[in-house]
Amino acid sequence: MGAGVVAVGSESGDYHELLDPNRKWYNNKRLIALNGWIFLLLITSSTNGYDGSMMNALQSEKTWNAYFNHPHGGQLGLLNAIQNIGCLAAYPFAPYVSDGLGRRTTIFFGSCIMLVATGIQTAAQSVGMFIGARFLIGFGLTFAANAAPMLVTEVSYPLYRAPLTSLYNSLWYSGAIVAAWTTFGTEYMKHSTWSWRLPSLFQGSAALAQFFLIWFVPESPRWLVSKGRDSQAIHTLAYYHADGNEQDPLVIYEYEEIKAALELDRTVGKNVGWKALFTTRGNLKRLRIIVALAWFSQWSGNGLVSYYLTKVLNNIGITSATDQLLINGILQIWNLFWACTAALMVEKAGRRLLFLVSTSGMLLFFTLQTIMTARYLKTLDNGEAHAVIAFIFLFYAFYDLAFTPLIVSYTVEILPYPIRAKGFTVFNFTISCALIFNQYVNPVALDHISWKYYIVYCCWLAFELVYLYFFLVETKGLSLEQTSALFDGEDASQAQVMGVGIGDTVAGPSVPSDDKAASDSFSDKAVEKA
Repeated sequence: MGAGVVAVGSESGDYHELLDPNRKWYNNKRLIALNGWIFLLLITSSTNGYDGSMMNALQSEKTWNAYFNHPHGGQLGLLNAIQNIGCLAAYPFAPYVSDGLGRRTTIFFGSCIMLVATGIQTAAQSVGMFIGARFLIGFGLTFAANAAPMLVTEVSYPLYRAPLTSLYNSLWYSGAIVAAWTTFGTEYMKHSTWSWRLPSLFQGSAALAQFFLIWFVPESPRWLVSKGRDSQAIHTLAYYHADGNEQDPLVIYEYEEIKAALELDRTVGKNVGWKALFTTRGNLKRLRIIVALAWFSQWSGNGLVSYYLTKVLNNIGITSATDQLLINGILQIWNLFWACTAALMVEKAGRRLLFLVSTSGMLLFFTLQTIMTARYLKTLDNGEAHAVIAFIFLFYAFYDLAFTPLIVSYTVEILPYPIRAKGFTVFNFTISCALIFNQYVNPVALDHISWKYYIVYCCWLAFELVYLYFFLVETKGLSLEQTSALFDGEDASQAQVMGVGIGDTVAGPSVPSDDKAASDSFSDKAVEKA
């Protein structure tokens, strides 16, 4: 059996000449269906957005506050942070379930946990019960959130893979919008615990949709090949990417690429442990960017409004629950618009420019927000309070230019294949740690030093801008090999980063006998294409 020759690391590959120019997302029934199933995966991130927006809004709900004896300080911090603590608890297990049982099974498992947790949260009779349910929501969400973005990447039509992956994080705000406007509506249910129980119940909406529909989503061809189910992988690629034609050059290319990547994983990846992240200068450069972006994404002042908007608005005299919930709802729509717009600008504007413009804008408008808040507390001028609100909206417009759509895609982009999963785990772990720290510290600091706490973030944003200016690397328009050279030097190819010699090639893995004929045919055609 012949095997197609695939350059090491050419994971994204030069596939453009293999694409049918007439096959578009809007005129091909199978691509429309595929993108519909991908949307079911994209809404996984909306659960996280829903949680932050709901907890923000519940702090304005008088019934919720009275029912749980007005949580404040450390207890309020724990109520917000416990969901991310649940996420941390699941990190050691989620990748193994995803690789062992499959992407769809992992999403289904996570959805089951979240549905049970949502039921407990809705029926909560005490703060402890509410906290325990939120821990379980975070625990289940980690399984779904581990598998969903990988499945998006692995089943997407190649032409639309980058924007769809960027949209994953941007749709965080779709959940935030639903939560904000749900709580705005239920606020009118005076003196009824359903004013907070209904929003708690609706938090399970995305999980419920995935519970019933996930088995209609195509399984990852990469996972199928890894389990020796090559014929199913070929059928999936052909059905959605080539109108069922298993001899289409694009299908052949994708299949051979998957085989080469899996063989690389077996022959090289098994020798690359966690130590590899710290043993080369290139990987240390990657690590300092990944950790920084993960921390900056949660520690740029956005955590104040994302989880404690009520306290921020109370500081400027806006104490009406209706007004606070209305501002929260409009802000989430504003965020979704800018995040989705930025996701579509990534390839044109470049990563470095977006990050620098984003951080500069955040620094400017957060500083103005701080100044106007301090002035309001001296003058009690409503005009200055309104200015604070305007600066919050402008701050988020700049935050959404880079830190919503780019942090995931850029992290994956700069990591070589064998250390990608480990590097991404470090990224997610750092985000959770930053969130937990934020959610605990912010309410305590706001209670003790009020607006002066904003000065900490002004200084930190200035540090972020300097850090990103000196250390962030532009990867726009570069292949994986060229990106690797930026980190490892012009003399180091991506093959060296992955632990194999320059010029080495990887042959596709052998397959079970029932798939052997199909594999032989595919390999021969791939060689012809090469």
